[in-house]
Amino acid sequence: MKQTPEFNLYLIQCGIADGDEQALKKLYEYYANKLFHFAFMIIHSKELAEEIVEDVFIKIWNKRTTIAGVDNFNMYLYVATKNISCNYLRKHNKRKILDLNEISLPYYHVATTPEDLMITSETISKINQVINDLPPKCRIIFKLVKEDGLKHREVAELLDISVKTVENQISIALKKIHTAITVYLPQSLRSL
Repeated sequence: MKQTPEFNLYLIQCGIADGDEQALKKLYEYYANKLFHFAFMIIHSKELAEEIVEDVFIKIWNKRTTIAGVDNFNMYLYVATKNISCNYLRKHNKRKILDLNEISLPYYHVATTPEDLMITSETISKINQVINDLPPKCRIIFKLVKEDGLKHREVAELLDISVKTVENQISIALKKIHTAITVYLPQSLRSL
């Protein structure tokens, strides 16, 4: 997870622990969309995913006095989202386990930055297509590692899989992306 001078997770975490509502607002602005997509992958409902994200932030505010003691607050947010989502599934759908192959993912889109604009739109389109064609398990792991910035160990813990599985799935995704875009690369870069 890249942090900017405007957003320092540790300072936000301490602010929330001290009852700073602005710190909670900054945390929400930074994480709400990421947690929404994660909840949506589990729940398959936009409205319920939005509710789950709200519940996560309500839970954080209600437990703010203990938040300062959380070592990995980033991971805490994802685990809270997963737990609330799975609790909903157990309560309403009688499903007891999260099956990574049944996760529904929104269409993946690589955000463009000035650096990205140097890559042709055709290449970005091809990358998006390859990512969206990945098997569900591979795609969720790729998203959590590459887009949300979670570490392999964190993803393994979050999804109840081994670190080796995470590494293998990232490797599969990267190989598929590399193979797909190789045709767009100049001959001198194809062997990299």
